[in-house]
Formats: sequence, C-alpha cells, structure tokens
Amino acid sequence: MFPHRACPRSDRPSCRRPLVYAGVASVVLVGSTASGTTYVKAQAPDAGGLVSSSASPSASGAVSEATVAMEATVESSTATTATHSPGPTPSPSPRVDRDALLAEAVGSVAVEDGAAVSVAVLDLSSGESAVYGDGAFDTASIVKVDILAALLLRAQDAGRGLTAQEKAYASAMIRSSDNASATALWDAIGQAKGLEAANKRLGLRDTEGGDGALWGLTQTTAADQLTLLRQVFGDESELSEAARAYLRGLMGDVAVGQDWGVSAAGSAEFALKNGWLPRSATGLWDINSIGHVAADGREYLVAVLSDGNSTKEKGVSLVEAVAKAAVSCFAGS
Repeated sequence: MFPHRACPRSDRPSCRRPLVYAGVASVVLVGSTASGTTYVKAQAPDAGGLVSSSASPSASGAVSEATVAMEATVESSTATTATHSPGPTPSPSPRVDRDALLAEAVGSVAVEDGAAVSVAVLDLSSGESAVYGDGAFDTASIVKVDILAALLLRAQDAGRGLTAQEKAYASAMIRSSDNASATALWDAIGQAKGLEAANKRLGLRDTEGGDGALWGLTQTTAADQLTLLRQVFGDESELSEAARAYLRGLMGDVAVGQDWGVSAAGSAEFALKNGWLPRSATGLWDINSIGHVAADGREYLVAVLSDGNSTKEKGVSLVEAVAKAAVSCFAGS
C-alpha cells in the first residue's frame, strides 16, 4: 500500500483389468479331502461360485505355495482395483474474459465526438490484466515517470545514488509536474535515445521518445504504461527496491490539484502521475493518468490515455470514468 493524504474529492487414470475377477473381496480356505486336496473359494460381490480350483498341501499340512500365490494375486487385484477406481472429475472453472468485460465497461462511458481513449489495468492480487485500445497517444507529462526511471537506472548502473540536484529536479518533476526540471533530466538521460535504451530494459516496446527537447510528445500505449507501472510497483523489476520506493514515494505525494485521474477509481490512498497538454494546432486536449489505486481491499495499476478532448475538464472526467470502469471489471472476483 502506498499512502497518500485523503483525496480531496469524492486422464482420468486408465485401469488395466487383472486376469482374475476384479471384484473379489477375499479368499477363504473351505476345507480338504482325504487325498489332501485343499479347496480355495474366492468370494466375489456378484459371483458366489468357485473361482479357483485345488492345490496340494505341503508335508506339514499347510496350504501350498500355489494357494498362497493365488491369495496374493486376488488381494493384489482387489487393492489395484480400489486404488485406481476413478472418482468424479471436477469441472474446471470457466475463464473470465477480462478484455471483453473491460470493452463492455468502457463502452458504457460517454466519449465526446472526436475524442479517443485507451486503458490498461492490472489486479495485483490475482495477476490478471486487461487492455482496451492499442492506439498510440502523446504522453504529455506522464513521461516524467519514465524519465525518472531511466535516470535511476543510469545511477544504479554507475553504483551511485542521485545527486542532490537530481533529487531536486526529480521531486519537482513528479510532485509538481515542473517542466523545466523535466527538461533538465531529459537531457541528463540522453533525451529520446536514452529513454529508448532504458525502455528496452524496462520492457516498453511501443514507446517512442519525442524529437529533441519535446519530451511531452513522446508516443506511447496504455499497455506500455502498464508495463512501466509494473516496474515501479511490482515485485520484479530492473529497478532496485530503493529506486522503486523512491519513485513510489514521489508519486504518492503529488501536489494538491494534480491528484485527479486514476485516483477516482479507488480510496484515499493512491500514487499517480497525470499529464495534460493542449494541442496548439487544434485546441484539443491530451489528458492522461497512470498510477496505483486501492479499492475494496484490492490493489490495481491503471493507465488511461486520451486525446481529442474539447476541454481539460471533459478530458479529466473521461479519464476518471474510464478508470472506474476498468477497476469495476475485477470487483467481486
């Protein structure tokens, strides 16, 4: 759990039949004649007749080795039959199609004409995930999480911690979404090439850094952003535990007024980074939100990307509604 202050808003086994009657329960010594012949009777649940014939006793009058062998064979057959008797085969639990549920849930969300949205969600408890939409979107400021992850990898490879200046930039970049700090760290990691190198290690396959200083125009997918969140909040990561804890701490302490987005899908405890960008050519807004939320005793990673929103407010409402829909697909499971 990542604490945050209260949000200000609301074959079947096969059996080979033994040569003797498989249902025999026991062998009984019936008696002997004057000639010394001993009769052995096999008791079967459905057949009361004599299964075995006769055998000659030894000099001491005991049952012969042949009789003992028959008894052993019948007992072994009975035991084998009991051991391999198949019980009822349990019916496998039906697999839940989370992608279909997510598509249905998102389909119920109103999206204004010209806008587009994509979402990816992971239930950390079950490990199940779902994705809706595979288009690429501008990152806007959510790329700042990726930038800091790349910086932390570089420092980790060098066997050092972040410098005081790097920490100051990182804090401002994540907590307050400071753009100047983002530019400084974008340059420190080698801009798009440095981001690409880090993302190869982090598992992001469909993210392309923006040209030159335009880090906000990095292109990504919801699925890639979910992969990034796994690196930050999951148990297996290229990042050290200390690096992950540092990044989680900053995302769990964003400035008031920047805590909207995926947080709407959970309780007052969350960690996130949002991005918002008005496009100068169209006047439309890119609105994105990625992070960790808790809801009904479960924990989720959620990434929602959108573009073509007529206003920032409508974009925020869309992202929040889709985040809620995504988490609802796992409720009660």
